[in-house]
Amino acid sequence: MAKTRVGVLRGGPSSEFDVSLKTGGAILSALRDNFSDEYQVIDIFIDQKGIWHIDGIAIKPEQAIHRVDVMFNALHGAYGEDGKIQGFLEMHSVPYTGSESLASAVGMNKTMTNQVLARHGIKIPLSREIPSVDIRQNPEALAREIFTSFPIPAVIKPVSGGSSHGVSIVRRHADVAPALLKAAEHDRAVLIQEFISGIEATCGIIENFRNEPLYALPPIEIRPDAEFFDFDAKYKGKSKEIVPATFSHQLKKDLETLSRTVHSALGLRHYSRSDFIIHPRRGIYFLEVNTLPGLTNESLIPKALRAVGGTLHQFADHLIKLAIKLS
Repeated sequence: MAKTRVGVLRGGPSSEFDVSLKTGGAILSALRDNFSDEYQVIDIFIDQKGIWHIDGIAIKPEQAIHRVDVMFNALHGAYGEDGKIQGFLEMHSVPYTGSESLASAVGMNKTMTNQVLARHGIKIPLSREIPSVDIRQNPEALAREIFTSFPIPAVIKPVSGGSSHGVSIVRRHADVAPALLKAAEHDRAVLIQEFISGIEATCGIIENFRNEPLYALPPIEIRPDAEFFDFDAKYKGKSKEIVPATFSHQLKKDLETLSRTVHSALGLRHYSRSDFIIHPRRGIYFLEVNTLPGLTNESLIPKALRAVGGTLHQFADHLIKLAIKLS
């Protein structure tokens, strides 16, 4: 019986290049070490210029996809998570893991995501979007206007993107303009959100797993050493991630229900992870969704899987089978 040819896409032109390499590397190892009889695993590396490679040799994307039966999308950020690679694979009828192109594009855009979820009754921090071009033209004037009209402290971040690149918390007028310019470097628009204090939490969803259509992994309680769950906290061990969380039974159930609602409302596919902040009096607020959560050794989905007796290789196999079945 011929092996299924699985291409693992990793790298890419986004600021999350390094994280994607680690996610892809973890998937390559998981599949090669545990499914050598079932899968022929192909490492497809995309460099930061967007050039595809197999075995160190540059190859056209159209040629690469003809060497595989299914793609495991281990890309993060722009191109890999915003619907572009998904649209390319859909155009060529190549099955792949993760959400489809439209849902990926919406999920990557924090403003659009918030608009959809607000209609489903999910609490969203007060938000405002500003085009990056307006920020570059007159950052100081915008900073003054924001500081006098928007609740401070505030979170300033790119509308799209992940791994907390370009994110700042501002408390003083002098901090606003630099934070706006920093976020504008990463995207065409910047999102300003009300800062809500509380405990951060995240919860993963897996489709058709353990006999449940939308299986909720145990919520994780996040206590970063810094003021928020930034890049260093996520990938350099500078946070305390408690799984299972110490929350009450009801709070855990509420987080699981909200994560299922996010996944369904946005039309996501296969798996996702939603991030929340829990205010002691105002309750649970949605922060953002990850349509392609990291799968590195430090990532949260693998930690939650281990907490319920799961493994990364079982999870990867499950996603591949979902992708092939739904193609």
